[in-house]
Amino acid sequence: MNRRAIIIASLIGVAVAVALGYGFWRYANAPLKGIQPVDAHVAAFDAIGMDAGRGNFVAIQPWMMPGDYANTETLFAKLDGYFAAAKTKGWLNAKTIVVLPEYIGTWLAAADEGASAYRGKHVGPAMAALALSHPLSFLHWYFSAPAVSDKAEWALFTLKSESMARDYQSIFGRLAKKYGVTLVAGSIVLPEPHIANGRIAVRPGGRLYNVSALFAADGKVVTPLVVKAYPIAEEQEFLAAGRVEDIPVFDTPTGRLAVLICADSWYPLSYRRIAEEHAQLLAIPSYSTVDNSWAAPWPGYDGAPAPADVDRRDIKTITLGEAWLKYSMGGRAAAAGIEAGVNVFLRGKFWDLGTDGDTISFRGGNASRVPERHGAVLLNQWL
Repeated sequence: MNRRAIIIASLIGVAVAVALGYGFWRYANAPLKGIQPVDAHVAAFDAIGMDAGRGNFVAIQPWMMPGDYANTETLFAKLDGYFAAAKTKGWLNAKTIVVLPEYIGTWLAAADEGASAYRGKHVGPAMAALALSHPLSFLHWYFSAPAVSDKAEWALFTLKSESMARDYQSIFGRLAKKYGVTLVAGSIVLPEPHIANGRIAVRPGGRLYNVSALFAADGKVVTPLVVKAYPIAEEQEFLAAGRVEDIPVFDTPTGRLAVLICADSWYPLSYRRIAEEHAQLLAIPSYSTVDNSWAAPWPGYDGAPAPADVDRRDIKTITLGEAWLKYSMGGRAAAAGIEAGVNVFLRGKFWDLGTDGDTISFRGGNASRVPERHGAVLLNQWL
């Protein structure tokens, strides 16, 4: 056998070995079927006020794990457990607004993937496993990415975007209809998302946005989507910003409702916008990364300049938790005419990302934090 033939044979051997190894890896990491074990245990129930027939907020601060996103039925079962617990307490009715946290739908990117996408301790290998499950699609979108600094993250969310949008609408629409409530379905990252013919549609290849959807008691999504206008610096690596002037206010059976996604609740222009639209109620889905970050000194505004009314002496002096009370809903909602609101955070163990944040209640012009617990917290606030 000549040298050329030996090289060709060797390359073929390597290719076969790689193919077999990849095939074995895919087999070993096949998506899990059926509902996986979930723990919807509620660590604490908190109630504020008395039922005056005007309706209520129910803030569900779930305790989520990557495995909860193994497939759509598993995620539905986990969240359904929290809704069922609220119903048992007598907190759900036709005038109830349920609020879930930011990014609750984003990790649907891991749905129907192999176990290695959500069983590891670190997010990097988990996302690498997701990319390896879709190598051609990942490479296509990676090299098609627009001018974003994190092309890998953009590509991962883009390649799963159509199934994510479909599953997000299915899960949260089912929950709203099953319990007959208005549902602020946290948020999800999608490319150029919009509502067409009653469905959440996407444009793969377009800019990614962090959006929240409102679902009515009949399970239908309400037009329009809420788009985050002030993504923080970390998000700006792969997300585009919405426009403050497009933040909607919705008519609900409970009153005029505004939704501000996380950092949007820190800026005066957001409150000016919802005041112009005569909002009465406010829901803020949020996500605060890094364990125990709320007890650390507040580093200041992130992703956009601090508004003129911010006391610079507070930076690195007060804690992040204190800053949430002073510069978000607690310090700004009353002047905008908001009568009541809730702010709820995504908590749990998302690989090594960390989470923090306490549910915040706003009523009578004052904001208060629900005491932190290790686990899910359900807050009922009567209006």
